[in-house]
Amino acid sequence: MDRRQLADFLRTRRERITPADVGLPAGHRRRTPGLRREEVAQLAFISTEYYTRLEQARGPRPSREVLAGLTRALRLSDVERDHLHHLAGAPPGPPPGPSREVRPSILALLHRLPQAAAIVLSATYDVLAWNDLAAALMEDFSALPPRDRNLVRRAFLGKRLYGVSDVDEFSASAVRNLRAAAGRYPDDPEVAGLIRELLDGSEEFARLWAAHDVCASPAPCKTFRHPVVGPISVNCDVLDITDRDQQVVIYTADPGTPSENALRLLSVVGTQRMDAPL
Repeated sequence: MDRRQLADFLRTRRERITPADVGLPAGHRRRTPGLRREEVAQLAFISTEYYTRLEQARGPRPSREVLAGLTRALRLSDVERDHLHHLAGAPPGPPPGPSREVRPSILALLHRLPQAAAIVLSATYDVLAWNDLAAALMEDFSALPPRDRNLVRRAFLGKRLYGVSDVDEFSASAVRNLRAAAGRYPDDPEVAGLIRELLDGSEEFARLWAAHDVCASPAPCKTFRHPVVGPISVNCDVLDITDRDQQVVIYTADPGTPSENALRLLSVVGTQRMDAPL
């Protein structure tokens, strides 16, 4: 275990994260960049005293559970997670939870699809990235805290799922995929917390969850009932990013259709509300 290198690595990772990145209020009179030590400790489910000792190169060797908590709290990439484990003298095992890091090449791909709405989903249906047309078609995800960008939470806990025509099919498919994700990440507290929240808040989710189905049927097309431009029928294609356990979902309209014209209009309008009063 390299205590000094571990301490420096934790400090630099902590300083690069803003409170908004993890859904915390910014507050006032922050003397240091990034998160406070007590905030990292809270997110990692460890004591502030213990985390402080790690950053001061005085702590004992952290357990794998502590390292998993720090990986999650500090939003480490897969490479950074492995580096953290090596510094702590504990060779890395399988990822503790779904990856939230989107490859730069995938981010670039989204913005090279100006006539298609595209998003990147995690294994638990968190919207991790999107292009401008997806924001116009669905919503401006940048204006939401990360926890509110989850499509399963939106579908089952009372919020309108963008007026999609196949909400029942989507819901059933999402539960099956989430059941499979829970099997892949049995020790991840965020996955477990999401499932508990859905079981407590939705009888429909509880009913579907009890079936223990894990095979999801693809949805080749759907219709969005957009509040400004009306119904938009799109093809729905899904590209798997297997090494990150993520999916790129691409929505395109058939050429020469009213839906294609509606998407073109949205690409110009963006997230502006044309129906808002002046």
